Amino acid sequence: MLIQLAVMLLMACSSNADKQANELMAEIEQLYSNKQFKQALDSIESLRQRYPKAVEARKRALEIWDSASLQMAQEDIAKTDSAFLATESLKETETDIYKKNMLGVKCDSLKARYEALCGVVKMIRHRQK
Repeated sequence: MLIQLAVMLLMACSSNADKQANELMAEIEQLYSNKQFKQALDSIESLRQRYPKAVEARKRALEIWDSASLQMAQEDIAKTDSAFLATESLKETETDIYKKNMLGVKCDSLKARYEALCGVVKMIRHRQK
């Protein structure tokens, strides 16, 4: 009798946790569909910490995690590329040697960031296959 009660209690707790995880998952899906990628990723972190045994919700969250991360990286690539082109243009017209060199350093930094972000995109796409 005591064992049956313990099993029923455990099942009730488990289904309640799954229900709460699914509610949070619905919020995550809404954030993702509203293109609030950072908030969606933060909520997925919360889901992982609060509901470690909600396997199905976590599987769905992993797909959103990859997609949101990919979207954020692609947006960052576009911004970095624009900043690089603008900085490079300024560098070409700059006559002061010191300022020209500093713009060159900034170009190098932006180029490295661009390449790193491209690597992140490749990794995510590979993982999604």
